[in-house]
Amino acid sequence: MDLLLHYFPDLTQQQLEQFKQLQPLYEEWNEKINVISRKDIEQLYERHVLHSLGIAKVVSFKPDTSILDVGTGGGFPGIPLAILFPACHFHLVDSIGKKIKVVQEIARALNLKNVKAEQNRVEKLEDSYDFVVSRAVTHLKELHNWVRYKINKPYNNTLKNGILALKGGDLTEELNEARLKHKIYPLSAYFDEEFFETKKVVYVAG
Repeated sequence: MDLLLHYFPDLTQQQLEQFKQLQPLYEEWNEKINVISRKDIEQLYERHVLHSLGIAKVVSFKPDTSILDVGTGGGFPGIPLAILFPACHFHLVDSIGKKIKVVQEIARALNLKNVKAEQNRVEKLEDSYDFVVSRAVTHLKELHNWVRYKINKPYNNTLKNGILALKGGDLTEELNEARLKHKIYPLSAYFDEEFFETKKVVYVAG
């Protein structure tokens, strides 16, 4: 929690309470359905929550922004972003039903009215969104093919609508393969911890 406050000092009391509940909630659900690796659950705030909020360092979503989280897994980056941006609308999608069950229960426990979690394949979604977020789901080329027609054209944020993908390591080959105009935001520019040295947000305008 100190870590979160260090980088996000303007959290409201409600947001602090919601973030504080994440550790016991994920520990409880992880005992039933393994959505986070055992070693990472102890580093939840650094490796999952703060990592997810790296997107918020790139763009501060304005109220009513709609965001699709593709392959959300246990709810990352969607759940932390939904806490940080309560006036935005989040649709969290994963093809694995038991993971979505965890996300739904955690969103319910936190009273996150701005979260819809659904077991579905991205290709089958009919809605459109301002931004698509993801964390280590698939290669950028494939992600772009899935969502390219689901991104709204009119935009209201400092960045044009598009994809914000959390990635790690050497992306040279992946980006060459994708052949998409992009911008890379190294998370080491925002967070001091060693974990973030190789972590990035890759932005592709829609």
